[in-house]
Amino acid sequence: MSAVSSSLPVFPWDRLDPYKAQAQAHPDGIVDLSIGTPVDPVPEVIRRALIAAADSPGYPTVWGTAALRDALTGWVERRLGARGVAHENVLPVLGSKELVAWLPTQLGLGAGDRVAYPRLAYPTYEVGARLAGTEPVPYDVETFAADPGSAGLDGVKLLWLNSPSNPTGAVLPKDALTRIVAWARERGVLVFSDECYLELGWEAEPVSVLHPDVSGGTYEGIVAVHSLSKRSNLAGYRAAFLAGDAAVLGELLRVRKHGGMMTPAPVQAATVAALGDDAHVREQRGRYAARRAALRAALEAHGFRIDHSEASLYLWSTRDEPCWDTVAHLAELGILVAPGDFYGPTGDRHVRVALTATDERIESAVKRLG
Repeated sequence: MSAVSSSLPVFPWDRLDPYKAQAQAHPDGIVDLSIGTPVDPVPEVIRRALIAAADSPGYPTVWGTAALRDALTGWVERRLGARGVAHENVLPVLGSKELVAWLPTQLGLGAGDRVAYPRLAYPTYEVGARLAGTEPVPYDVETFAADPGSAGLDGVKLLWLNSPSNPTGAVLPKDALTRIVAWARERGVLVFSDECYLELGWEAEPVSVLHPDVSGGTYEGIVAVHSLSKRSNLAGYRAAFLAGDAAVLGELLRVRKHGGMMTPAPVQAATVAALGDDAHVREQRGRYAARRAALRAALEAHGFRIDHSEASLYLWSTRDEPCWDTVAHLAELGILVAPGDFYGPTGDRHVRVALTATDERIESAVKRLG
């Protein structure tokens, strides 16, 4: 085993296999609410764009076409409220997970450097820090948001934010983001803000780190990460992008050119179509809103408490018991969910319940919970 692979945490999803088998044995089949993978169709406007660009025999560029960069800058200004976004302020990437996993390495971080990320979080932040040989530093989000100087993060080189959060659905308010950005700039800490669920606010309106009220109108030291996987059902396309500090993105562009990290030309064309059409986003939000309302009511009637969950595609749910007991209980009903400790030890009394199942499967889960 290599030194790198031995430093990585155990891949957790294999531990769910026995519970998945139990859920699959239910007479009405499994309702898989464990992984947030889209199940609804790719919108027609996006598929048409992909097909129209299918005859693309040449190599694409890492930076993407001018049309793609226009689409990215236009969306960032229109949707995030950013101002003065130039082509140098955007960069397409091959899905956001690839970026999270390899960012510290591509930034040239290594032994002796520290990478900070939320204590309860998507595990790839830690994986990326370990792949680069840096020190992973988890922090408590609520403590840090209230008073960044009290979180013990002095000396970190890279700070990950995640709002709306995966797995909790918690949203960092604008004043907290403003404090964090000011704190980071004073110390020369690079901030990467994972905002992949920003389009899915329910009980709060998520704000981007690029919003002028947060950034002060400059993108120095801050980069936002966005994905089309959830908003446009494009997880299979691996379409994502960065927006922010031109110097940082320029360096990443140089590194990624050498690595041949090119978004396929048909996917670039599909991204342009996706970012230019808001109707399909509203339609998909409506689907998720209905599923969320039905599942939340059924879980609460079944004895669950829903914490946070004001945004994103998940209900952060608890019965105030060890999370694996809850996983086992729901598996008996044919429902598979993700145990909270997949996202850190402090999640050990919660489960993450995804909204990404068909209407028919959500209806079946609601009946079983009732």
